[in-house]
Amino acid sequence: MKNRQGNIPAVLIRGNGAYHMIAVLKLGLLALLLSTGIAQQQNRLFWDGGDWKRIEKLMDYNPDFTYRVKAAYVNGVLDGRLFYYLKTWAEKPEFADSLYAETIDYLSTKELVRALDNFYDDPLNVYVPVPSAMIIANMYGERVPLKIIDAYIQQTKFWINDLMYKIEQEGYKELLNEKVTKHRSKQPRE
Repeated sequence: MKNRQGNIPAVLIRGNGAYHMIAVLKLGLLALLLSTGIAQQQNRLFWDGGDWKRIEKLMDYNPDFTYRVKAAYVNGVLDGRLFYYLKTWAEKPEFADSLYAETIDYLSTKELVRALDNFYDDPLNVYVPVPSAMIIANMYGERVPLKIIDAYIQQTKFWINDLMYKIEQEGYKELLNEKVTKHRSKQPRE
């Protein structure tokens, strides 16, 4: 849309920079969604360190945009966790408290993003899912003994590798059917 002089109105370009920033963030998020859509052609369940590190490249190495996308992801995970905690707690408070016992919100969002960046700098941690890495980062923040943290990291690597192997061998459908059957067998019969 041009004004009388034939120029694009300055408010859309300059303003306070918000329009430009929003446009770049939208493009970045679109690129992120498209790249994860392509990555989903593989057997993928969770975002892992590869996805986490890819954000910086997708945001053209802009530290502000990179932080905003990473912070949005972290906050989304925390919001989802809180939602399901409250939903479970409404039905079975003791079960919810035991299921969501680990502290995952000990660190601030900024500290958590920085801790995840540091965690994924180690190439051996790249395939650890981001939600597990968030728990690990908070364990470091709470000064949990290193022996316990290392054991948790090893257990996380074992279960994700085992899960991915089962998915490769059996496929998603068989694995989900197995979970449903197992869940139904635990339900009380009426």
